[in-house]
Amino acid sequence: MKLLLLACLSPHTGNCTTAQRIRGHVESAGHTCILRDVTNFQSPGDVAVLLSRETPFDGLLAIHLYKGGRLLLGSQVPYGIIFGGTDINEDVKDATKRAVMEQVLEGARFAVAFSTKMKEDAERLWPSSASKVHVQPQGIMTNAAPGFCWSDFLRSAGVRDAGEDLRVFLLVCGLRRVKDPLYLVEAFSEWHCEEPSVVLVIIGPKMDPIFSVQVEEKLRRAAGVFLAPERSREELHAALQRSFALVNSSISEGMSAAILEAMDLGVPVVVRDVPGNAAIVRHEETGLLYSSPQEFVSLSKRLLGDGGLLERLVANGRCYIQQFHSISKEREGYQQFVELLR
Repeated sequence: MKLLLLACLSPHTGNCTTAQRIRGHVESAGHTCILRDVTNFQSPGDVAVLLSRETPFDGLLAIHLYKGGRLLLGSQVPYGIIFGGTDINEDVKDATKRAVMEQVLEGARFAVAFSTKMKEDAERLWPSSASKVHVQPQGIMTNAAPGFCWSDFLRSAGVRDAGEDLRVFLLVCGLRRVKDPLYLVEAFSEWHCEEPSVVLVIIGPKMDPIFSVQVEEKLRRAAGVFLAPERSREELHAALQRSFALVNSSISEGMSAAILEAMDLGVPVVVRDVPGNAAIVRHEETGLLYSSPQEFVSLSKRLLGDGGLLERLVANGRCYIQQFHSISKEREGYQQFVELLR
C-alpha cells in the first residue's frame, strides 16, 4: 500500500518524532509512507491536488483531528486519524473546530488515542463514533548522543557556575503558550536565590516567534532560569541523562514524549497535574504531580533530600515504560490499523 501521512513536522518536536516513528512502523510492514507537513496545505483541495499529481495513494493518515484531519474532509481515499493533545484538550473548546472534528471522525476508518483517558474524552464528545477509537500508547526508544559534553551544553544555556553540586531541572517544550514555560519562573528564581545549586533550564524549538521573544525577555531578568538552544533528539536525551529531573509545566498535554523518555532514561519527572500527565504519571510512584509553582518547589526540595523516593520513582518509571510503551507493540498496533484502510 502507498500511504500519505500528514502531521506538524517542525524539527525537534513531539509531533515530528511521532510521525517519523509511525512512518517507520508502516514501512516495516512493506508499505510506502510519504510524510508531508500540514503547514504546506491550506484546505482539502490542496491535498486533492497532491493526490492527483502522484501515483495513486491507497490510504491517508493524519495526526491531530483538527490540524491534520480537516485536510482530509471529502477525501475519496480511505483515511485514519491519530489524536494529538491540542485537539482533545484545546480545539474542542471552539465550536467551529469541534464541528469540523466531528465530520473528520465520522469519515475516518479508525482513530488512535494515546491513552484510555483520551479515548474516554473522545467517546464523550462524539459518542456516535466511539467504536472507531482505539488505544495505542506511544512507543518509546531513547538514544543518547555519544561524546555529548555536559559543560558545553550548560554554557550554551548561560549557566556559568557548573560545580559538582549543581542540580539541573530540565524543562523540555516547544516555546508556545500551551506549554506555559514561564509558569514556574518566579517561584524557581526565589528558590535559586535561597539554594544557588538548583537551576532550571528550558529547552525546545521556538514555535511561536512572538511568544518566544516574551520568554527570552522574561528569562533575562530571572535568576537561576536559563534558555538553551534546541538540540537534536540524541543530544536532548544525553542532556536528560545528566539532569536531576525532567519538568513539565504544560496547561494541557496529550501524551508527553519528553516525560516518557525521561522515565526510560532513569530520570525522575516532576510534572504539572493536568489530565494528559496524570494519565501516565502516578504521584509518588512513577513521578511527582504538582498543581502550583509553590507545590513544585516543595516537591522538588523533597526529591532532593529523599534518596529513597528518587530511587523508587526511577525504578517504577522504567518498569512502566517497559510494560506499557513498547516500540514493538506500537509497531504491531499501527500495522493492524493500516489494514483497516484496505
